[in-house]
Amino acid sequence: MELEGTYDPLDVESGWYEHWEEEGYFEADADSDHEPFTIVIPPPNVTGSLHMGHALFVTLQDIMTRWKRMEGYEALWLPGTDHAGIATQVMVERQLAEEEGKTRHDLGREEFLERVWEWKDEQGGQILEQLKRMGASCDWSRERFTLDDGLNEAVKEAFVQLYEDDLLYRDERMVDWDPESQTVLSDLEVNNEEEMGTFWYMRYPLVDHDRHVVVGTTRPETMLGDTAVAVHPDDERYQNIIGEMVELPLVGRHIPIIADTELPDPEEGTGAVKVTPAHDPDDFACGKRHDLEVIQVIDFDVQINDNAPERYRGMDRYEAREQIVEDLEAQDYLEKTEEREYAPGRSDRTDAVVEPLPLEQWFVDTEPLADRAIDTVESGETEIIPEVWKKTYDHFMYNIEPWCISRQLWWGHRIPAWYCDDCDGITVAREEPDACEECGSEAIEQDPDVLDTWFSSALWPFSTLGWPDQTPDLEKFYPTQVMETGFDILFFWVARMLMMGLHFMDESPFEQVYLHAMVRDIEGRKMSKTYGNVIDPLHMIHGVDHDELDPDLHRELMNQYPEGVEPQGADALRFTLAIYAAQGRDIKLDISRIEGYRAFLNKLWNAARFVMMNLEDYTPLDYESRTGDWDGEMPFDREALSPADRWILSRLDETIDEVQAGLEDFRFDDVAQTLYDFIWHEFCDWYIELSKTTLYDDEASESAKQTTRQVLIHVLESVLRLLHPITPYVTEEIWQEVPTSDEAPDSIMVAPWPEQREAIDFGDTVDHMELVLGLIRSIRGIRGETDVDPGADIEEVHFVTDEADHREAIRAGATYIREMATVESIEVESPDEADEIEGTATAVHEGVDIRIPLRGMIDIEEELERLHKELDRVAEDIEYVRGQLDNEAFVENAPEEVVQQERDKLESYLEERERLQASVEELEQLRKPET
Repeated sequence: MELEGTYDPLDVESGWYEHWEEEGYFEADADSDHEPFTIVIPPPNVTGSLHMGHALFVTLQDIMTRWKRMEGYEALWLPGTDHAGIATQVMVERQLAEEEGKTRHDLGREEFLERVWEWKDEQGGQILEQLKRMGASCDWSRERFTLDDGLNEAVKEAFVQLYEDDLLYRDERMVDWDPESQTVLSDLEVNNEEEMGTFWYMRYPLVDHDRHVVVGTTRPETMLGDTAVAVHPDDERYQNIIGEMVELPLVGRHIPIIADTELPDPEEGTGAVKVTPAHDPDDFACGKRHDLEVIQVIDFDVQINDNAPERYRGMDRYEAREQIVEDLEAQDYLEKTEEREYAPGRSDRTDAVVEPLPLEQWFVDTEPLADRAIDTVESGETEIIPEVWKKTYDHFMYNIEPWCISRQLWWGHRIPAWYCDDCDGITVAREEPDACEECGSEAIEQDPDVLDTWFSSALWPFSTLGWPDQTPDLEKFYPTQVMETGFDILFFWVARMLMMGLHFMDESPFEQVYLHAMVRDIEGRKMSKTYGNVIDPLHMIHGVDHDELDPDLHRELMNQYPEGVEPQGADALRFTLAIYAAQGRDIKLDISRIEGYRAFLNKLWNAARFVMMNLEDYTPLDYESRTGDWDGEMPFDREALSPADRWILSRLDETIDEVQAGLEDFRFDDVAQTLYDFIWHEFCDWYIELSKTTLYDDEASESAKQTTRQVLIHVLESVLRLLHPITPYVTEEIWQEVPTSDEAPDSIMVAPWPEQREAIDFGDTVDHMELVLGLIRSIRGIRGETDVDPGADIEEVHFVTDEADHREAIRAGATYIREMATVESIEVESPDEADEIEGTATAVHEGVDIRIPLRGMIDIEEELERLHKELDRVAEDIEYVRGQLDNEAFVENAPEEVVQQERDKLESYLEERERLQASVEELEQLRKPET
């Protein structure tokens, strides 16, 4: 098989994934003696489909896994999905209502759960198939689901152990109730964002007094459950009425005025606040302090219940609000209204405004668990990257609240607790009990609630490896090395995994936590239906016709690509996300850059085709000796290496070092940029062109040609291995065509990672080549700036320098200069030897004057204009440096080497100005007609 003439990403990316799976390259061996490297995937919701956030974490985690696998680690990337309790149940319930007009209660718990499992088995694997299309090299033989049998056992064991350790308890607390999903939410599942709303001020008349107290609220419907008015004991306005009673408007109930130091703020509003213990967490705490009655007037369907006056019963909370406000105004109890910002709690899942309600729930006592998790991060046992997130982590952990883990759902891990009808005892057990453990009664019933989805997810790093059993996988692959995930679930997931891992395994579940940023649109906005700016990764990979796009979701994409999007491939998308992935900075995704990096891969493809077409009589080097530790001896004929060969080998080694350091420091953007620059600019633009001077030179020895072919193959094959973790498909496709010896592995996936070697000592050759390349760039720059015909040869170029080392380098690289800059003749001279040449275009590079006689080749007026611009630039540089050196504070306080650098700069700028002025004078002479 040969590389096709054109790079087609869809063709290249078809077939390889199945091949890798069939060969078992993704599977880790718990019995191997290789050092483990483990990442557990943040399990996507079973209801989900691929979005850019998934694409980012797949890219970064796959980069790390493929890299470590190539380094020889026993690399395990463990995949799976989350049962997503609320999201899945809500979705199936809606489907049931739309298709059959039924609720889950119509079916009953058992039949409803059967329906959910059916849906999961039929459609729940979609997200994992999409991850595969991205190239995820997960060990699918170890795929887990948070509700599978093994994890169910782990969850029960964790619950029971926490209960036995007095870290789990049942208590009536104020909880956030989601009326749409009909379940309790944890604090982290409630969003509190500012929005505009109405603040109503109401008059509560004192009993037996001709005065009233004014209280304010954003929720007048809760007044039906008020059981007190609270004032601060130091507030002089109310000190004489503390202990008096007020009559609750519309209800007629008499409630006390109490003194409380925590709830009311004398500086806020009227200083008096209504207390509704059943519908506000702060009021609930106040009620506990003062032993107030708790009157719940809003039920779980957010309707007014029978504890309220008959007039409002059965009304929706917002309907009741309107009626209550109307009645307050009609009966002269409404003082005033204000429009102001407030922050109603909204469900992170359904966006419904949550209803605070008192409910008996199960809680984890997180404070003692958090203490150890704090110490683990403080000690460095677990490192959070970027470090800025450690402060956020600390703030959360030091102020942690009990974790409510009960959810009023059917889909999930049912709480392993049974309640006794006879003695009210609670039996918590790993297996279903026959009787109450306190009184022996058989009249027991299991808690109908399930556990918070995040409870099972908190066990993920060790439950997926077989815990509570002591399995070979658990022994080999725990703790994991890296947890890579989004910063937005630092508390939801990462902190809880730390607490649970330390408690149950007595060891942190991961050594490093890398938190990636958000993927946003090019303007920095969140991708959403609101903006119509959603970018579907699969559209970028496979392409999409204009009429297949959703105007609500993809409006901006449709405007940008009225003909639809061409296929870019997974590799181009992965490279784009990698090069964007700077630490701590959100990604503002510009789709055109995906197209740009597809062009980059096309450049690599064409470079590979050039190499393959120039391997006449090529004999592959021994693979192991070429890719292994050279130990001071390289596998090439050193004497036959050209200066260009030596330069590219040196730059390759520097690139390997830079890529290795970038990967170790999670600088994925630097890694991608380093590879881009080396492959595009140094390998393709320079070395491939330089190699032609040897390969196509009839006078070059066969040894020199064979060596250049070997270097071409070595550099190409090495950069393919360096690039493979980012772009697995195209690198495998090309690598399979690279001629290697029989010792080479069958896939680049299991090829060795490029060795970091001691710097190859080529003497001054590399520096000399850098000088030569700079001179070629300068000559090309003069061509472009002076508008010399690109096809015309430059008859002669004079290089003038007083440095003998530079003159030697230019003479050694003369062939490259002639070929790459299209120059017929080269003169290398010292300033003393150089004759005055009229009518030259000049440039200066590293102290070398480049003089090109251009009479008859250029527009003299344009060249004079260019030189004057250069003179202006140099004048600005001179002025700036002189300003620095004239600053006594700078000269006295800056390090001596820094001051000397500025002095050297000034001398260089002055010399450059002198040369430019000389060029201007020479061109002025050219203006004069020849005599």
